[in-house]
Amino acid sequence: MRTEQEMFDLLLTTAQQDERIRAVYLNGSRANPHVAKDMFQDFDIVYVVTETASFLEDDKWIHLFGDLLMVQEPDLLDKGLGLDKDFAYSYTYLMLFTDGNRIDLRLLSTQAMLDEYGKDKLTVPLLDKDQLLPPISPTSDCDYHISPPTKGQFDSCTNDFWWCLQNVAKGIWRDELPYAKQMFEDTTRHSLHQMLNWWIGQQYHFELSTGKMGKYLKNYMPENYWALYKKTYADADYDHMWNAIFATCTLFRSIAKEVAHHFHFTYPHEDDANMTVYLKHVQMLPRDAKSIL
Repeated sequence: MRTEQEMFDLLLTTAQQDERIRAVYLNGSRANPHVAKDMFQDFDIVYVVTETASFLEDDKWIHLFGDLLMVQEPDLLDKGLGLDKDFAYSYTYLMLFTDGNRIDLRLLSTQAMLDEYGKDKLTVPLLDKDQLLPPISPTSDCDYHISPPTKGQFDSCTNDFWWCLQNVAKGIWRDELPYAKQMFEDTTRHSLHQMLNWWIGQQYHFELSTGKMGKYLKNYMPENYWALYKKTYADADYDHMWNAIFATCTLFRSIAKEVAHHFHFTYPHEDDANMTVYLKHVQMLPRDAKSIL
């Protein structure tokens, strides 16, 4: 597998030798000094180009970066779905190579670069042939830090959590596995993650991120909470799903009460108590029941 330095050398040499490419900059995790490096990190590279048409007419040039395992062209796919995409403004190639390296390469017109450069604070300039790139602040991941909740956000999260669990329970009783699973992941887990972010944020003065889809949650949760969090995942066995639901309720209840105390919000104890009784009741309902109560 080619090293990080080899990949950067290749990306910059290619840019230096191609007159159409006038500037290069880096985004993503490799621009974030707080993210541990590993072999799966993408190279999120932007080439600022004089025009995109010649690149798109003959894309053999992308093979300069190595032997390709697979390529995705999201702009082309979006256009195929009927979305309005201006290839002259910008175009993206997502490339996975046989040695395991991945490059997410965006071609940006000068206007596109001027519209967006520096808006993502995880931006590192690498090459600027014509001094096109405006001055920006040093790279920072502050845009991705957890924000403290407002009272409205807290109330919405707790209400959604307890309300939507009835749908999960209904799906299990009806033997509607896809519905029950998707409802749990899209609503229950979403609310759990939101509350976990606020709980972790308050521990660290809201100066961090738990990463995309909560991928760094483990790094910031104590052992007992992490052990409980792992129990929120279940297979397709309904008994296991019920166990996961009640583990999720236990974890959510604990952290939400702490968040409420910290911010002087009111935790909905009545909703919690009523829905817990309801869930346990539905769990015990026989399959031939004609009435919920």
